[in-house]
Amino acid sequence: MPRGLWRIALTWLGLGLTGLLITACDTLDSGAQKRAPLGPPHVPSAESQALMSYYRKVEGNLANQGLLRTDGGGPDTPFNKRQLVQNFVQIGVFNEFTLENGRYTNRRSEGRVQRWIKPVNISMTFGGSVPQKMRDQDTRFVTNFAGRLARVTGHRISMAKRRGNFHVAVLDTDEIKAFGPTLQKLIPGLEASVASQITSMSRPIYCAVYAFSNEDRPDIFHTAVAIVRAEHPDLLRQSCFHEEIAQGLGLSNDSPAARPSIFNDDDEFALLTRHDELLLKMLYDPRLPLGGSPAEARPVIEVLAAELMNGES
Repeated sequence: MPRGLWRIALTWLGLGLTGLLITACDTLDSGAQKRAPLGPPHVPSAESQALMSYYRKVEGNLANQGLLRTDGGGPDTPFNKRQLVQNFVQIGVFNEFTLENGRYTNRRSEGRVQRWIKPVNISMTFGGSVPQKMRDQDTRFVTNFAGRLARVTGHRISMAKRRGNFHVAVLDTDEIKAFGPTLQKLIPGLEASVASQITSMSRPIYCAVYAFSNEDRPDIFHTAVAIVRAEHPDLLRQSCFHEEIAQGLGLSNDSPAARPSIFNDDDEFALLTRHDELLLKMLYDPRLPLGGSPAEARPVIEVLAAELMNGES
């Protein structure tokens, strides 16, 4: 398997999911759009059609409950420095999943501060099931989000002009199942059991992201792959893009105490919030030591949070 396969983040039923998926069909090496070839219209399988109907109902039910907010938080969601510190420790220095015997298990474990050093170049790939209008819409959305992330973190994050290192793919369920060979080309040496797990997304998993680092520098990411289901309606897809790309930058865990935040399994917020921007800003501050444990990182996190919150306790 690739040396140093470290972080994975999944979003489950009722949560916004983000992920990357590349298939052999219609693969793009750049962030630029390419027109879909002319031909007969794609006919989704019965399973894919059932998922479309299911996820539309899920999105509608969540919205009717006042969830999937897109306002970033407000007077009803205050937070202070102490909460920001605690949320960063839980979300940025703990792992949501642990690799055991070649498979990821949902077991929280203490981690280390990890982030990207090289520029993040996002490439998008769409399966043949995705119509051109949706490709254009999603590419614009991710392009705008990449610009926002670059401004927040101060790190170079943009759409790839050629081959990217952060791959975001939008595929339907049948294309996901056929993703294995392309995934192993994308990440040479990837263990077959991990590739199989990535391509076996059950219905409760909306999307996923996998970030990779080398064994000699496990604190530095060099590649990430995210998978987003093409069957999702617009807001669920956009929620996936926000959460999985942000998690692929290094905020890989969730916390039930984080609010307002997309790094919380309660689905209250669909899109990145002001609170989440502060977490990313702290993660990419050069004063935060790469590879630091929760105990080693916490003193610096306290300083950064105090600065961002203007000394508020």
